[in-house]
Amino acid sequence: MEKFIKLVSTAVPLPIENIDTDQIIPARFLKVTDKKGFGSNLFRDWRFDDNEELVTSFILNDPKYHGSILVAGDNFGCGSSREHAAWALVDYGFKVIVSSYFGDIFKGNALNNGLLPILVTPEFLKEMTTLIHENSSTNLCIDLENQTISIENHDLVAHFEIDPYKKICMINGFDDIDFLINNKDKIEAFEKGNK
Repeated sequence: MEKFIKLVSTAVPLPIENIDTDQIIPARFLKVTDKKGFGSNLFRDWRFDDNEELVTSFILNDPKYHGSILVAGDNFGCGSSREHAAWALVDYGFKVIVSSYFGDIFKGNALNNGLLPILVTPEFLKEMTTLIHENSSTNLCIDLENQTISIENHDLVAHFEIDPYKKICMINGFDDIDFLINNKDKIEAFEKGNK
């Protein structure tokens, strides 16, 4: 995984509530096990019409909105437990998802795949979304070490929580196996001390 310490990026506002994992990546695209290529089918049924033409009114198809951050509505990632939803978001290029509530399984899957889910209050989410709609070049600043999210050149800032273990993994670019390998000497020393 890529190291994540700080990120400054524009964002894509998608203030729709209760986006489930089937809307993120429809079930018909789950036949493969490789993480690559899922991004092309992210929000497939919203991005394309029945004739496979781009739906120009959908926010991901609007060229003025881009960036590594998706600012979603409440209850993002609800529904089934498919890890493919996190794969699709990462493969598309998102590194952060901001919402006022996440499905628990989605949140875990996101963290396991290097995608940072940031939980903010509904009021903060609404104000941030408004600012992004008013100016698509608005930069969000994510500081994982200090666990803050802020708007560049604005006084809007919030603190977010993250599991301490997952924070260490993200800052170092570790998955669970990398973390164990990195701590091999400590593990071996502990085992020798317990014999």
